[in-house]
Amino acid sequence: MQHILEPGDWLAAWLAEQQQPVWRAKAIRQWLFARRAASFADMTDLPKGLRVALEGAVQIWTTTIARHNQADDGTEKLLLELHDGQRIECVLLRDGDRRTVCISSQVGCAMGCVFCASGIDGVVRNLTTGEILEQLLRLQHLLPAEERLSHVVVMGMGEPLANLDRLLPALATAQDPDGLGISQRRITVSTVGLPPGIDRLTAENPGYHLAVSLHAADDTLRTQLVPVNKTIGLADVMAAADRYWEASGRRLTFEYVLLGSVNDSPEHAKSLVRLLGGRAALVNVIPYNTVAGLPWREPTQGSRERFLDVLRDAGVNVQVRRRKGARIDAACGQLRRLAVQQAPAG
Repeated sequence: MQHILEPGDWLAAWLAEQQQPVWRAKAIRQWLFARRAASFADMTDLPKGLRVALEGAVQIWTTTIARHNQADDGTEKLLLELHDGQRIECVLLRDGDRRTVCISSQVGCAMGCVFCASGIDGVVRNLTTGEILEQLLRLQHLLPAEERLSHVVVMGMGEPLANLDRLLPALATAQDPDGLGISQRRITVSTVGLPPGIDRLTAENPGYHLAVSLHAADDTLRTQLVPVNKTIGLADVMAAADRYWEASGRRLTFEYVLLGSVNDSPEHAKSLVRLLGGRAALVNVIPYNTVAGLPWREPTQGSRERFLDVLRDAGVNVQVRRRKGARIDAACGQLRRLAVQQAPAG
């Protein structure tokens, strides 16, 4: 059965086969994205026969909600089960008027960041364009009718730049006025730093906000924390990021997960200042969110403040990500891993 969210001209062709006007494809999209229809039966201005035919030939939902967690701060996290039994996570974050969603691009992750729950078991497969879009619709359905999604961050499970063939069409639909109508400037793609992928974005569509996950400012420590760095190296990552900045004109963000007694000393901060080299960039410092079963711990308040003081004294533009959803295991991969651990044996 065809997934309604997969890209291409197949829907228009199918409508023609049903002797329906091609313009109904746009009406169906409006029902999905703007009017938030949960089924074809909800699309009440379509002919009844067409609705019945759609129900028999086309799917809106290929996922089921395996778990739905909610936090007191308004954060909501969904664990979605895919058609093949694999599971992914996506998150809705509320902050003032902002309604930000964090979505996944892969089942698992191959980057191997040692502190991240997403990659503990490696990568299973890429998500399809439809599976990426379906996360957006699932999260949109959590909002009341008067609210809309305002920002998208591709920062959930997986390495987005390893799945650009499927991610870019999904983000194009997210921006489309006939889709979700989210400004490209409000879409962030987060990467561990794959230079070929960054260069592809630079060449094809440099309008997104690019966030590069550093976590260390020298190759020795970064390779310990981000093993894929062994075959890449920070110099190539920073050079590719600079090329993106030159093409986009958009300020880069460098993310730095602060791990207690690992990369949180003033000396580490001084190394980061040297690496940035006066770039007009934002450093997003993320105090570690403890993951059960992993040995890493949160930085102390004192070490965090000393780290931040070094950056600020050097004139680095820095922000600290506020923790949201900690009580519902909102960090990438935590809920999926917990569900696997709690599954009955046999």
